[in-house]
Amino acid sequence: MTGRILAAGSEIESMCTRCKAVYNHTIIAMVGGRVARVKCNTCGSEHNHRAEKPKEDPKPRRAASGSTASPRPKVKKDAGESEREEWERLFHTKDTGRAIPYDMEGSFKVEDLLDHPVFGFGVVCSRQQGKIEVLFNIGRKLLRCK
Repeated sequence: MTGRILAAGSEIESMCTRCKAVYNHTIIAMVGGRVARVKCNTCGSEHNHRAEKPKEDPKPRRAASGSTASPRPKVKKDAGESEREEWERLFHTKDTGRAIPYDMEGSFKVEDLLDHPVFGFGVVCSRQQGKIEVLFNIGRKLLRCK
C-alpha cells in the first residue's frame, strides 16, 4: 500500500482466486481497518482479500563444514520426464510385432507390451485384481483387465 487511506469502495490490488492472478479489486468489506473482502474488477468474483506476497530473494546455501567445494544446485526432474525416460528404456527392449492388443477382458502380466487403441504402445508395470498399471509415453494409466 502506498500511504493512501483505504475504505469500502476503494481499489486495491489483490490475488484473485478465480483468475489466479493479481488484478485490481474493489474493497467491499473492512474489518478493524484491514481489507477483508474484495470484488475482482476483471471477473466480478467476490472473495477474501489476498495481498500479493512479496518476492523473496533466494538465500545462498552454506557449504557443509569442512567442505571446500561450492554447493551445486540439485537438478530435480519432473515426474513426467522420468516416466518418459523409463518408458523409452522399457519400450526399446520390446518387439512391437509381439505387442498384445489391449482388451478389457484380456489377461496380462508384468512386462507385457500392450498396443492400446488410444494411448499407443505401453508396458505393464504392475498387476492387481482386475486392473493393470501400464506405462505409456504420455504417463501411467490404470486399466481394467480380467
